[in-house]
Amino acid sequence: MRILPALTRVAAVGVAAALAAVTLTACGSDSTGDAADNPYNLLQPGVLRAGTLTDAPPNVYLKDGKFTGFDNDLLVAAADKLGLRVEFVGTDFSGLLAQVNNRKFDVGSSSITITEARKKTVDFGNGYDFGYLGLNVPAGSTLSSFAELPGKRVVVVQGTVQDDYATTNGLDPVRVPDYNGALNQLKAGTADAWISPAEIGEKTAADSGGKITVAAKELSPAPTAYAFAKGNDALREALNKALDEVIADGTWTRLSEQYYPGRAIPADFTPGSGTVTAPSVAPSASAAS
Repeated sequence: MRILPALTRVAAVGVAAALAAVTLTACGSDSTGDAADNPYNLLQPGVLRAGTLTDAPPNVYLKDGKFTGFDNDLLVAAADKLGLRVEFVGTDFSGLLAQVNNRKFDVGSSSITITEARKKTVDFGNGYDFGYLGLNVPAGSTLSSFAELPGKRVVVVQGTVQDDYATTNGLDPVRVPDYNGALNQLKAGTADAWISPAEIGEKTAADSGGKITVAAKELSPAPTAYAFAKGNDALREALNKALDEVIADGTWTRLSEQYYPGRAIPADFTPGSGTVTAPSVAPSASAAS
């Protein structure tokens, strides 16, 4: 009667050891398989998880429950060249770059202007678009240039190049987390001006029923690009190559004409690596965050 429990314990130990060996073997083969099945080091193999915004048309926005806009549609086209499905997630711009580098997202898509300061947080792909700063003011405002902003109450979205511009020029801006917050400041009369990404500012003014106008524009000094976690070179290089492909096949031109009809392309701007040529577009201003 005492032998059976002992034998049972021995058998249990033997089974446990066998299961452990099988598990270790399986884990080893799974990790090898994962490396082969996930060459771009994605959070989920085959799915490109992109952090973006919901309120910045025509660049990035949510419409009828779907993320769209120039930047997002271009990313979908490039990802398709790699056989990847894009999963968009809305967030605030102020936290986007840190979320990308912390691997909450595989990529950041939000007309992100390349700056030296931002390069300390993320890596950037090749530039795919250019942008302008816009000066949005309430209807009836006498402001007509950026030079008149000192001493005025200016609102910006936190962490954007517009925020950088205001700080660099000593404006001590009011910072809000999103574009709706900036618009509400103008509508409520609690800000004299909003330094905006120009195309977003133009769309906002057009949709404001005459309450908001665009007083001025100024070309942003750097291109916009997708953001990647530091060191994720495989994904960045693959999307750079895919971006060149959608530039060469006319997708970049088609989307540019769709979202920015009639805009002029700066003579010294070439999207992508510069090794391919986009079909020409007609000569409005693009946005940059």
